[in-house]
Formats: sequence, structure tokens, C-alpha cells
Amino acid sequence: MAAKGVAMITGASRGIGKATAIALAQAGYDLVLAARTLSPNNRAVENVLDQQGLPLAGSLEQTETEVKALGSNAISVPLDLLDKNSINQAIKTATDHFRTIDILVNNAIYQGPGLMSDLLKSDFADIEKTFDANVLAQLYLVRALLPDMLMRGSGTIINLTSEAGMVDPPLKLADGGWSFAHGATKAALHRMAGILHLEYHEQGIRAYNLEPGLVASESMIAVMGEVSALETMGIRSAPVTVPATVIRWLCEQDTAGAMSGQNIHAQPFCKQRYLLENWP
Repeated sequence: MAAKGVAMITGASRGIGKATAIALAQAGYDLVLAARTLSPNNRAVENVLDQQGLPLAGSLEQTETEVKALGSNAISVPLDLLDKNSINQAIKTATDHFRTIDILVNNAIYQGPGLMSDLLKSDFADIEKTFDANVLAQLYLVRALLPDMLMRGSGTIINLTSEAGMVDPPLKLADGGWSFAHGATKAALHRMAGILHLEYHEQGIRAYNLEPGLVASESMIAVMGEVSALETMGIRSAPVTVPATVIRWLCEQDTAGAMSGQNIHAQPFCKQRYLLENWP
């Protein structure tokens, strides 16, 4: 039995997902690490490459090694947001191993054609993939895990959302803004936490939107460069440890669910509460 519970984190091979896994391992949680890239030698087809044209660093194997060194009982499960059989198998493996999942962090998103493409130039099938992976797959995971949470009277769901789902981009897509598909899928996901809170909070469910802000993850740097167009406008990026630290705080500190159903802006939240040393 885990000391604090079991958290399932999607997109745990790198970026915010990996940082969240480390933060929760440090807090004493056991972990289900989910992503497409299992190991450096067993990689998914990469749709995002680094500035040198190479696959992004990071794998579940590497994350698992790091969190186990912190004392976490962790397993890695392959999970492709576009493949329901993959999602089903990931859930089965996780629940066979741990029996229950206490926390779901919906962090992974589709990275591929259509996500950041011009509205008219995008293949419509790619836009459909974006909605399938960034909205319906998250809903599928929630629907799979929520019944057991309700039966136990306890569960936490944290969805990584984005300012792109709340406001119009400050720049054109070609100049560093975002696409309709990205903004629309984040807007759709943004609606979930409030409804989960309204329907199930009295039954012990906590649900949050976490808006990380501009974060210097491997994928962000690959897409936008070391200094993005948004940063030239004065919008600072934060390290991946900022949203990860806020996720840990929500899991550990908001146990009564006072902030459940809300949209948490990670960077001001972290700053106002002095959650992370030496930042900002």
C-alpha cells in the first residue's frame, strides 16, 4: 500500500509530466508513468524534433529510474492518446499492479500535424486527431478511473489546460501564436474540471484545471526556440518544476477541496505562496 496514494501521470517521459512524477515521488506517492516513448531505444514516432532535428530527450525508462531512486514504487505503461486499446491496456496494467488509482494527471497532448497548423492548410483528419487526443482521450481516461474513485469516496483529477483555451492569441500563428485546433481543444478540456466538481465533489472527488503558463519544456523549446516570440513580448517562461510543484501542493494541501473546480494559474500561484525556492 502506497504511503500517500498512487498517481497516474500521462506524458511522463519528459517536460511537465516528468517533473510532476519527480515532485510526487519526493512527496511519497507511488506512480504510474504513461507515455509513448518507453526507452531511448524503443521510441514512438516523434512528431516534434529538437533544434538539431533529433528526437526529444526523455523516456519512461529514464523517469522511472529517477523516481525509484527517490523511493517511489513506479511502473511504466505505454500509452498512445490516439489508440483506445493502448489506453485500455495502460489502465489494466496500472490497476492490476496497484489495484486503485488515487490521482490522475492528464498532462499528455497530441504532438503532430494539425496541432499547430493553419486552419485552411491543415488536413481535416489531422484536426480530428487533435480533438481525439486532446479532449476525448482525457475524457476516456476519466470515465475509466472515476467509478472506482466514487466507490472509494476519494479521487483527484488534474487537467493541464492552457491560456490558449481561454483567450485569443496575441500573435498570428506564423509569428508565434497558436492554432484554432490547439486553442479549441484546450477550451474543451477546460470545461471538464468545473463539471466534475459540480457533479461529484460531494462524493469525494477533487478536480482542477492547471494552467502552467509559458513553460520551458523540451517540446516548447523545440517548437518555439530558446527565446520564443512570446518572451520577446515580455511573457517569461518558467521551469517545468513550477507547475509540478503546484500539482504536488494541490494533491497534498488542498485535501478538503477548497480549490476544486477552479482554474489554477501555476506561475502566480507558485510565486504568491513561495512554493519553490530560488524562483522566480
